[in-house]
Amino acid sequence: MVPGIGHRRRGLPGDRADVDRAIGVREAVYRLVTARRLGEEYADDALDVLNGAARKPPAAPQLTASGRWTEATPDEALSTVARQAVELLSGPDVPLLKECGNPECTRIYIDRSRGMRRQWCGMESCGNKIKAAAYRARKKSAHTAAAQ
Repeated sequence: MVPGIGHRRRGLPGDRADVDRAIGVREAVYRLVTARRLGEEYADDALDVLNGAARKPPAAPQLTASGRWTEATPDEALSTVARQAVELLSGPDVPLLKECGNPECTRIYIDRSRGMRRQWCGMESCGNKIKAAAYRARKKSAHTAAAQ
């Protein structure tokens, strides 16, 4: 989700077609990022989806007394996301793209850690789970070995 964007269309929630388009853009971005990370060619259909969304007018941020606010239609929100994906995939951060090391997670992140040794999308969401599972496995293994 793009921070600071209110996803509304004149106060009405998006319909099923809006959700389907959002899923399509999300999946296209994932396929393109994955292809870029692996040094593979982009899939034409994924490019078509991303570029089609990026061609539409983006959301326009507004300054209010309480800070930044952006009210956007679903198409404007998707255009903003698609444009950010285009910037990412054509910019200097491409070599820093990684996929989370948790086999149950498919998140992609930009690794700006020292030595580029980060393994997880985030410690809160995945890193702690993996570390805790490894610790439990070591404890169980040590307990089993001691019992023999």
